[in-house]
Amino acid sequence: MDIDQIVRRAKPQGVKLVSFLYCDNGGVLRGKSVHVSRLAERMRSGVGLTAAMQAMTDMDELQSVPGSGMGPVGETRLVPDADTFAIAPYAPRRASMMCDMMTPDLLPYSACPRGFLKRAMAKAAEMGLTIQAAFEPEWYFARETEDGEFVPIDRDLVNAATKAMKARDVVDDIVEWLEAQGLEVEQYYPELGHGQHELSIRHADALRAADNHLALKETVRNAAYKHGMLASFAPKPFPEQAGNGCHIHLSAWDADGETNLFYDQTETQNLSELGYGFIAGVMRHMPALMALSCPSVNSYRRLQPGTWSSAYMCYGPDNREAALRIPSRFSGAEMASTNIEYRPADSSANPYIALGGLIFAGLDGIENGLRPDERQNVDVDPRTLSQEELAARGIRRYPMGLPQATAHLQADSMMMEAMGADLANSYIAIRRANSVHCSTRGGVEYEVRHHFHKY
Repeated sequence: MDIDQIVRRAKPQGVKLVSFLYCDNGGVLRGKSVHVSRLAERMRSGVGLTAAMQAMTDMDELQSVPGSGMGPVGETRLVPDADTFAIAPYAPRRASMMCDMMTPDLLPYSACPRGFLKRAMAKAAEMGLTIQAAFEPEWYFARETEDGEFVPIDRDLVNAATKAMKARDVVDDIVEWLEAQGLEVEQYYPELGHGQHELSIRHADALRAADNHLALKETVRNAAYKHGMLASFAPKPFPEQAGNGCHIHLSAWDADGETNLFYDQTETQNLSELGYGFIAGVMRHMPALMALSCPSVNSYRRLQPGTWSSAYMCYGPDNREAALRIPSRFSGAEMASTNIEYRPADSSANPYIALGGLIFAGLDGIENGLRPDERQNVDVDPRTLSQEELAARGIRRYPMGLPQATAHLQADSMMMEAMGADLANSYIAIRRANSVHCSTRGGVEYEVRHHFHKY
């Protein structure tokens, strides 16, 4: 849609405020709203935003990033993507659009996360590839008691009909509201943890997939609020329960989007050399990628062996304890359904940054003709292998915490160059500040409460 079409749609529907939304370096969805009477003007000029917001932690603690202009002096513009316009079905006098951060002259801003993903897609296009992606988020429905405790809405079993029944009304609203925003629901089911659920949106081009993930999170939160609940996508909102992952599925298609180039009918796993090259690139950069896809202190409470969260740097066919799963294909749609699932990811991540990093890593493997280490192709739970066998096969644990993952990111020259100095340095400053903040405030209870509402 163009600007005039959006205005003609918004005004008759009674929309009063339109939110210009962006996801910051802390993984928090933020924004400013414009009255519909000024919408056309602001869509052209953008909305002013201090550049300092890209150095703001998820505790609203501004970090110093020398040379970045992220302080009291410096300005960006939130410029909306008209294709993301949606009237909020849960608040019909409101609408929203996802935004790029631009300079005051409306040039790309170096620290824009959405711009980072666009650069990854452009590099893929230069190689004749279009990237399709999908996010699989999990979350908890809970209620807050008078004494401030969070209590899950059920204690039922995974996939149990009773569990689906207890969440039926809120989930039906979620599905209806997602459809009203043009999102195509693929699957829903009650997950393992008490009060835990999962819903996935159909794959799309990488940029739209990230946009869709943020729209889904907003929709779920608003539906929960309507029904007197809270929805938390935090990686480990209940230490004794299963964690919330957000697996990322990727495939690479030709320039026309007609042929899945990850598919090879003759190969054992039906995965092409291109697909294996992508895996090799992700494996090479995985320690750094962890800081992008699992960027919160709470993330590392989830990534433990034996929890189906994946904890080892390996890959394998339908292996849900491996970092990269090669899913089995769907009968009759083998070519279309071939993809790679990246499992060490959660919804505390900025989806543009996590997905952009994955694409750059995979393309690095393709560009350099890499092939994954066959020793790391695992068809068993890696936890069952002895320490000697793990070492012999070159299979290592993930970084054990956010500080270690952040150090790996800073040491990865390819990833730092791809992100660019302003985005990389501000992102790293926030990761370090969050690590210090949680380590000095004391204990699991503070960490869980800090993450529960924000994610």
